[in-house]
Amino acid sequence: MLIQTIKSSFARLTARKLRTFLTMLGMIIGISSVIIIMAVGAGAQSLILNQIKIMGSNLIGVLPGASDENGPPASVFGITITTLKFEDAQALLKKENVPHALAVTAYVKGTGTAVWRENNLEVNFTGVSESYLKVEDGEIAKGDFFSEEDNKSLARVAVLGSEVAKDIFGDNDPIGQDFKLKRETFRVIGILKAKGSSIVSSQDDQIFIPVLTAQKILLGIDHLGYLRVKVDSAENLDLSIEDIKATLRERHDIENSSDDDFSVRSMQQALDVFTSVTDALKFFLAAIGAISLIVGGIGIMNIMMVTVTERIREIGLRKAVGAKKGNILMQFLVETIIISLVGGIIGIIIGAIISALVALVAQYLGYGWDLIISLSSIVLSCSVSILIGLVFGIYPAYKAANLDPITALRYE
Repeated sequence: MLIQTIKSSFARLTARKLRTFLTMLGMIIGISSVIIIMAVGAGAQSLILNQIKIMGSNLIGVLPGASDENGPPASVFGITITTLKFEDAQALLKKENVPHALAVTAYVKGTGTAVWRENNLEVNFTGVSESYLKVEDGEIAKGDFFSEEDNKSLARVAVLGSEVAKDIFGDNDPIGQDFKLKRETFRVIGILKAKGSSIVSSQDDQIFIPVLTAQKILLGIDHLGYLRVKVDSAENLDLSIEDIKATLRERHDIENSSDDDFSVRSMQQALDVFTSVTDALKFFLAAIGAISLIVGGIGIMNIMMVTVTERIREIGLRKAVGAKKGNILMQFLVETIIISLVGGIIGIIIGAIISALVALVAQYLGYGWDLIISLSSIVLSCSVSILIGLVFGIYPAYKAANLDPITALRYE
């Protein structure tokens, strides 16, 4: 009986292909939106997490401003906090303070116009310590990196990322060339090896100068943006984090940990915080996309109500020859579920194709973007499609099943 009902439903739906397709359209758009949002969200999350992982598992970040264990400090959101100083970086490098620290680098960032001959280019510059290459696993392609003495003497020297070197100097050799940055003259002493595209940060489009030069000459500040500490092994991360906290509390005259004016995170902790934030954002966006499923369900219900009206005489005739309420109810519910399920399957296919195209484009541009379409999201989408068919098909089916056969046969 059920098989016969399904065959009959398919025959009726395929007889009016355009109406059936338009009825499915809301479901197709809704399901494909959810699939795309989930896949693109997971891909973007994997991109950023992969970039953070590349930086190394034995890095510790120190940010100005306090935060709880599950959230980032205010400085992450662009709020300027001036509690972190260059002297803090020097203190963390001392073995008596942080025994397992291999290298420490301080960071400040800014923007300005780089001028060389007729070329004017808006650039990002980063002030760093001389140990930057050791902390970030960077490599010099040509020339040298600046020294501790360059930093102390406020030397106007610069090391260029591979992209910004081409943008400013073109095919000319930048080594030994002078250029102006915020009206100060800097000499190029080195070019970094290309590291490729990164959504977290890219050294290829940066100009690196000594951190004290950046602070005192270009920015006019005495605080840092953040610090990074490289420890000898991942096993010593927790111990080093406690050593860093103790050192900074002593330097900042902090007796109670609740009064900390800094935040210390290992890369793994940063990954955990970031994952929780992006997961919440991803599911929030998916929930917004799912609103279109409700719209699609209402559309299905409206069309099925029209179908009931069109088929009143047919329903009356079937009841007159012995069809029961359950048979009529089943007929209309099966039709609604078929529309919802087929629309859901088409939506899944379209969503998967678009998600794959997004991943291919991102990978072509050099980003570590993973295509993630989970089986659970597909199963959930199909289940939601059937559920919507049931929920929004019940009323039209109930109305059809309760028609009086005599009244239905007289309907014109």
